[in-house]
Amino acid sequence: MHRRLFLTLATAVSAAVTGMATRRASAEPMPRFTFPSIDGGLLDSADWQGKPVLVVNTASLCGFAGQLRDMQAMHEKYAAQGLIVVAVPSNDFNQELDDGKKVKEYCTLEYGITLPMTDILHVAEGEVHPFYQWVRQQTGFVPKWNFSKVLLDPQGRILGTWGSFTKPDGPQIHDALAPYLSA
Repeated sequence: MHRRLFLTLATAVSAAVTGMATRRASAEPMPRFTFPSIDGGLLDSADWQGKPVLVVNTASLCGFAGQLRDMQAMHEKYAAQGLIVVAVPSNDFNQELDDGKKVKEYCTLEYGITLPMTDILHVAEGEVHPFYQWVRQQTGFVPKWNFSKVLLDPQGRILGTWGSFTKPDGPQIHDALAPYLSA
């Protein structure tokens, strides 16, 4: 009886861990997406091929906005090793400025942002950008708040997703990212 209960629990735990892993990672590489750039023109995911990419939905007026500083530091530290850090401003949680020009100005002055930024996009509700639709389809992950992270490997597969409390330069993301940084 106890052995059977133990095996059932072990199987359930194993299934839960496996289930968590499959929701967190994707086997399929990302299709090509374009994003309107906050600077005008487009950001094209085809330009990301062969590089790890950290995509973060941001909001200038959010209590987590200090993570923009961490994102910029990662951009400066790891760009030469291939990392691309992309900020995706969103007002889905009512904490973003009125327009892209104001967002760009604020983020540049307040945080020294030079990393790629999209224009203001929907990431969780409304007309969700196709990238976030794909992330949801692949992993079940939907940003619950600002500063949710999606890490892609150089082939465009999702390595992991994290919420607001995980810092972009935190150990969870760094450990997942490190094998993909060039020497």
